[in-house]
Amino acid sequence: MTTVGVLALQGDVREHLAVLTGCGVRAVAVRRKSELDAVDALVLPGGESTTMSRLLETFELLEPLRARLAGGMPAYGSCAGMILLAKDVLDGRPDQQQLGALDIVVRRNAFGRQVDSFETDLPFTGLDDPVHAVFIRAPWVESAGGGVRVLATVPRQPGAGAAEGRIVAVRQGMVLATAFHPELTGDGRVHRLFCDLVRGAEPPYRVAG
Repeated sequence: MTTVGVLALQGDVREHLAVLTGCGVRAVAVRRKSELDAVDALVLPGGESTTMSRLLETFELLEPLRARLAGGMPAYGSCAGMILLAKDVLDGRPDQQQLGALDIVVRRNAFGRQVDSFETDLPFTGLDDPVHAVFIRAPWVESAGGGVRVLATVPRQPGAGAAEGRIVAVRQGMVLATAFHPELTGDGRVHRLFCDLVRGAEPPYRVAG
């Protein structure tokens, strides 16, 4: 059975584990390198990106995770997870570490500072019906490289303000990210898309040692 880990240093770990289990994969918490080595893919949950960055270093997971991602391991990041996966972040701390798995520039806490946290229905590439998206002090993507596929942008609607048209879901290769929290809405379709991506990926994903 496919094993998908959830980085369990901070954030919505239990919620992601529950949704992944409902997708028919073996879902496990990841806090150590040995646990990271044993999974086929990894979810990076929401939380506080600077804290998660520090904890990756404290738990000696930063470089092993970078190596797994560089080696092609599928990954999905929601909210803070998107920030960590990005190449560059605006409004981050100078000592904040990035995983660099997505060729995007994200603005940290964009919704919290500029339009407040809010909810909306998003057309999402690959899904027949819109996704109800919950943004909680969320980032958005300021710019995306040529190899990045945009999956969702904030539609024109009352209250969107500066968020209108902003990129909030992307995919590059085996890496998917959303600025919102599908694990909190009871809609497992984004996770199912990710699990389908993992199942269709070419092995090997694991790194020995």
